[in-house]
Amino acid sequence: MEVLSGPEGLIYGFVFDRRGGARALAWNEVGDWSPEQGVLWLHFDYTEEAAQHWLRECSGLDPLVANALLTEDTRPRTTVVDNGLLVALRGVNLNPQANPEDMVSIRLYVSDALVVSTRKRRLLSVADMVGQMQVGRGPRSSAEFLLELADRLVDRMSDTVDEFEDRVADLEEQVLHSGDGGLRQPLAQLRRQTIGLRRYLAPEREALVRMASEPLDWLDEGFRLRMREVSDRLVRHIEDLDAVRERAAVTQEELLSRLSDQLNSRLYVLSLVAAIFLPLGFLTGLLGVNVGGIPGADNPRAFVEFSILLLILVALQVWIFRRKRWL
Repeated sequence: MEVLSGPEGLIYGFVFDRRGGARALAWNEVGDWSPEQGVLWLHFDYTEEAAQHWLRECSGLDPLVANALLTEDTRPRTTVVDNGLLVALRGVNLNPQANPEDMVSIRLYVSDALVVSTRKRRLLSVADMVGQMQVGRGPRSSAEFLLELADRLVDRMSDTVDEFEDRVADLEEQVLHSGDGGLRQPLAQLRRQTIGLRRYLAPEREALVRMASEPLDWLDEGFRLRMREVSDRLVRHIEDLDAVRERAAVTQEELLSRLSDQLNSRLYVLSLVAAIFLPLGFLTGLLGVNVGGIPGADNPRAFVEFSILLLILVALQVWIFRRKRWL
């Protein structure tokens, strides 16, 4: 394989020793690699022009594979190319000041002796694997690499899903005790996050199932069984997200119902007040017109008598409302 003149775009370069360890390669050593030395793993930042040039022009990969490794937007998938797998996976975004549902993607081409991966943003699962390699507990083959990466991606989703479950439980508690209208925004945000996360987890499940079923000679039965276990854990995460989304929807409906009840109660009180003062306003308005012949205009006790009449009218209205159970 040809190599670049410099390390631009290459994040990691390792040769697995097939015993759990790995030897880091300098960029000028990549061109001297042969499959007899062990599995080669090259990890690139695909936004670098040098990495794009090497993958397209110098790597010897099929143009379809090279373009897939450099594509900007991709959904999780698994495709067989020759005797290798072209894989796109996504992990929860755990980078500082990032939203978990804004998932980080990694693209891989994996064959028996070669692993080429690309990313744009840092993926903590990959960094974990590098750390394991440095202490001699890394993958011994390309199949184990793929399995361990999928396992770590799914494992890191657990904390995020648990956090969503805790948040929806806390919001349910607040709605039941306070019914504060300010809870609408946190509930809507939680629903958006679960929907965004599930959008990629469903196709990722299909990608993992496809990996476990491909009849490639370098994927043994142990790989298939363990990949099915990883897929089952991902299915549980998807089911938990569906439950969180449904709980958030029910809680949001309960909140809207409580707010509607509060509004109706206030409007009801205002309606009763208006009903009580409507006849009083009519009478005072009628006697307040500036025309001749107003009853009691010359009677010094007319105001007191009129006030008593109004109080009697209010008492009569209250009695009628209570009798009709409007109060």
